[in-house]
Amino acid sequence: MMPFLWNDLEDLIRSLLKRFIKRDALPSSPYKLVRLDVTDQKLWLGTKDVDIGMGAAAVIKGLSGAKGRVSELGVLQFKKECQNALSKICKKALDKCPLKYATVHNMMCLDPRKMYSSPDECLQKLKRLIEKFVLDKQLTGGISSGDVISQQFEKALSNEAKSLEFANFQPSVSRVDAFLSQNLSSYTDLWNFCKKLLLLSHGQAEVERGFSINKEVETCNMSEETVVIQRLICDQVKVCGGVTKVPLTKELISYCASARSRYRAHLEEEKKKRETEENSKKRKYVEEDLKELKQKKKSIREICISLENDADRMAEQAESSGGSKMATLITESNSLRRRAKDKHKELIELDAEIENKIVELTKLS
Repeated sequence: MMPFLWNDLEDLIRSLLKRFIKRDALPSSPYKLVRLDVTDQKLWLGTKDVDIGMGAAAVIKGLSGAKGRVSELGVLQFKKECQNALSKICKKALDKCPLKYATVHNMMCLDPRKMYSSPDECLQKLKRLIEKFVLDKQLTGGISSGDVISQQFEKALSNEAKSLEFANFQPSVSRVDAFLSQNLSSYTDLWNFCKKLLLLSHGQAEVERGFSINKEVETCNMSEETVVIQRLICDQVKVCGGVTKVPLTKELISYCASARSRYRAHLEEEKKKRETEENSKKRKYVEEDLKELKQKKKSIREICISLENDADRMAEQAESSGGSKMATLITESNSLRRRAKDKHKELIELDAEIENKIVELTKLS
């Protein structure tokens, strides 16, 4: 976890760099160590001195003896390739190394052993973490809340952290979150802040593991609700410590006995839900059709009015005209009136359709 990440990661990176970097070129400060240019060949060891590991060295020694199949030049070439590979691996690791962040360093203040041996240093580191949270607006209550947390931590260092339990804490045996919860839970503000700090290193591993569990419990045509229920069952079994350790309470047995009746009730409920959804869809379609018919009726009525107005205008013009022009105007006027009459028939049909849709909509209500 984060409180131990700084030292462990520094040891790991330093051990890797020692394999191909000169000892005197390695900075003592972790901050400088992660910013070291491992691609600079001036810092590299001689090819013969590259540490490729005891296993690889033993194999090469067996292959490069007096009767060996590998020449000395081949061994040097292999070590050179190993050196290049180590350089690229370390560069990639250092580019994204958490040691670049001060928060990782300051998280050492939650190491129980550090709290016992260096309380003043731990207090300073916690204050830096509080400042970081305040600056990033991640601390509820702001500076005043930070002061309370700092005071509670100082008090905890003076009291609880003096215990030998802190000095003898072993990360490989005990969980630091459980240990701190046991010893710091009485300091409410401090413990809430510690929980946030301990969650910083948590990625999506738990969620991704959950995807794997989902894949195991899934079968064809399984609904989302079934997946959720099966996951809940799996999680509960996991909490209990296994299938054989799940307590068979009277309530659980009774619940299982009535499962069939609840299943039937569920089916009835689902049936009603489907019927309601179907009615809603039908109602929506009818409403859309009704809206479209009303719009069509409005357009046809406007066309009718326009045709009748044009027919009247031409009839008036025919009255003031004579000869062939009068006959032409009367013919056009009559033609427009016939078209208007046809449109009126369409309106009557539309009114009937609209009435039917209204009745259908009423039934679906």
